[in-house]
Amino acid sequence: MKANFKMALDSIFANKMRSFLTMLGIIIGITAVIAILAVGNGATSQITGTFNDLGASTISLSVSDKAIKADYITKADLQTMKDSIQKLDYISPDARLAGTITSDFSDKSVIAYGGTTDLQFTNQTMKNNLVYGRYFNQNEYDDAKNVAVISEDGATVLFNGRKDVVGEKINISYRGTALSLKIIGVTASSQESTVGFFDAENMPVFIATPLTTLETLNPELGNLDSVTVKVSSKDDIDSVSKQMVRLLETRHEKVGDDLYSATNFLQSLDQIDSVLGLFINFIAAVAAIALVVGGIGVMNIMLVSVTERTREIGTRKALGATTNTILFQFLMESVILSLIGGIIGLVLGILLANGVASALDIVPSITPGAVILVLLFSSAVGIFFGIYPARKAAKLDPIEALRYE
Repeated sequence: MKANFKMALDSIFANKMRSFLTMLGIIIGITAVIAILAVGNGATSQITGTFNDLGASTISLSVSDKAIKADYITKADLQTMKDSIQKLDYISPDARLAGTITSDFSDKSVIAYGGTTDLQFTNQTMKNNLVYGRYFNQNEYDDAKNVAVISEDGATVLFNGRKDVVGEKINISYRGTALSLKIIGVTASSQESTVGFFDAENMPVFIATPLTTLETLNPELGNLDSVTVKVSSKDDIDSVSKQMVRLLETRHEKVGDDLYSATNFLQSLDQIDSVLGLFINFIAAVAAIALVVGGIGVMNIMLVSVTERTREIGTRKALGATTNTILFQFLMESVILSLIGGIIGLVLGILLANGVASALDIVPSITPGAVILVLLFSSAVGIFFGIYPARKAAKLDPIEALRYE
């Protein structure tokens, strides 16, 4: 085996340019497959990871389009669910409106969120950690106080770069109605979670205020058709979801009407992940066609090599080399060619993946399993496309081979 390995290497390095051109198809194929898988899987992990953090223990409770006004979720329903369902940590409406916000220094578009005191933890756009001030309390919610919490980046835009704007006044305008609010808290910047949805220059300001206060601008917001719920753990999602739906059906006397549904974002996330994986694998499979082309190139060059070395084969057979020895010699040469091409392609693929990932600001995902699979696949290409030339060499008649010119 050692002798065959050395002979195979000698043959490859004796024709360096020809060997490199033979490997080129495999190199290109492996490079493309590795780069696509690494960047694709890295992007998928980043996307699903981000949304997983946002919605791992979040439930969206909604009312069907078939519902009438009496079927909508009420504020009393919210309190009853929170008091009676264990492992339900936070619950708040998804009420919002888009209008204009003005300060003494600037005016911008605004998205105002209205909810209960739990809005601090259920709002999927604004961060829940406060950098200045506080969140509105139950008394301010019950009394519909004109108070608001603003995001840090919104404060910077409205107040000439200042972030600590607790105590400042802002005005919200919606369909000709204005509302003056006092800022009592500032949350961490919300732009990180909304970049991609808005152009930076046109980014709206985000504020949170008691739903009872926001209803003065739009009374229809009190007809709650959806609420967001946070549970203690994602393992509690199913049980809490069933309890909420059952409670609403009982309170509104709509048992069996399928008017209420509770969904978790992770359910949709699994489908997204599956579709992304299928798409990435399809693109990688298309790129892998280059490997087939490379394999054909290996077979072609091995057939040429057999023809060129016919007299050598005859001499070796005349000196006692068995058919299996000749077969193994040429098969090993084919495998080594493919394996070297695979290793080069692997290195180039990793470099390309890191370059593309760096440009896209993501972390490429290259697993040891993928590396092993690439090397095994390269060897398999060498074996598959090297069998025919090797068998042809092994079956040469030694007498005829010695007469070959």
